Amino acid sequence: MIELDAEDNKLVVLARGALARTGGVSGAAIRDTDGRTYAAGEVTLDALRLTALQSAVAAAISSGAEGFEAAAVVGGRFSDAGVGAVREVSPAARIVFTDRDGAVFEIVDDSEEPDDSTAATAVTAEVRGG
Repeated sequence: MIELDAEDNKLVVLARGALARTGGVSGAAIRDTDGRTYAAGEVTLDALRLTALQSAVAAAISSGAEGFEAAAVVGGRFSDAGVGAVREVSPAARIVFTDRDGAVFEIVDDSEEPDDSTAATAVTAEVRGG
């Protein structure tokens, strides 16, 4: 089992809370470079659709965040469109993916592996049903 540090574990707890509040498919939380956290669920309006991670990124950016340290996605996949939004702002930010119970199945941390092997690992986990 993959163990998280206290700060990343807090993100998972916040993401699970957002998931529970919204009753959606996924929840997400993100920590900016100032240590502030933002949690969100999916937005599924006729006029607007956002994944939980996109919603968390939007909340952070609209609150003045200039960069991200880490994010957690509960019940989501590496193919989440929010991954691109996180990468646009902070290419090396760590993204933790967990199942709905909070069990980690993938951590994408480009600061540790500057090549594309991390992304390939995450996609492999998704194909396996991670």
